[in-house]
Amino acid sequence: MIAALLLAAAAPSAVDAELAFARDAQRLGQWTAFRKWAGQDAVVFTPQAAWAREVLPKKDPPKAISWRPAHSFVSCDGRTAVNTGPWFGLNGKMGGYFTTVWQRTRAGWRWAYDGGGPLAKGAPVPAAKAQVHRASCRAKAPGAPVIPPPALTPRQAMMTPDDNGRGESADKTLGWDWKVEKGGARHLRVFQWNGTRYEQVLYNDVPAPPPPPEKQ
Repeated sequence: MIAALLLAAAAPSAVDAELAFARDAQRLGQWTAFRKWAGQDAVVFTPQAAWAREVLPKKDPPKAISWRPAHSFVSCDGRTAVNTGPWFGLNGKMGGYFTTVWQRTRAGWRWAYDGGGPLAKGAPVPAAKAQVHRASCRAKAPGAPVIPPPALTPRQAMMTPDDNGRGESADKTLGWDWKVEKGGARHLRVFQWNGTRYEQVLYNDVPAPPPPPEKQ
């Protein structure tokens, strides 16, 4: 276990991946970067859940938004993380916050969930350096509440009344679940093992998008 943790510490972190992702958005194009860093089963919201590989735009905007992580919640083994922080519009002003679930694969870090919301009380604020919060590596108690999630099927990802999903790190020290209501409001919870119990360390409460304007 100690050797594995030392190797994990030497590898690029999820914060490094997030910063590289943001740089690629400026260098390669916004949606090109999203596709480059997305995992095979990455989920985005439109506002209902959808597979990123099916709905990400093919054409990049003339200029990309920018973002940077303020907090990174990491599993004990360092192979799964949830990053959150502000994103900035083309005018350089904060436009809202993002939350990204990252998993380290054989191909490197890939994001599995990308969401976020508008500016609101409790949203992450800009920081010169992301704060990294690592889960405890102490043995878990029997009957721990985070359990392996079932695979997300295309039907589950695209269903419109009530979308929901969940995931966890391989070592079960970091878990998350999300739900999209029928109107498009979305909720994300992130739990981290602190050595004795699972503690909720992040909650995103994203309001439903405004309805489209009525045609005259």
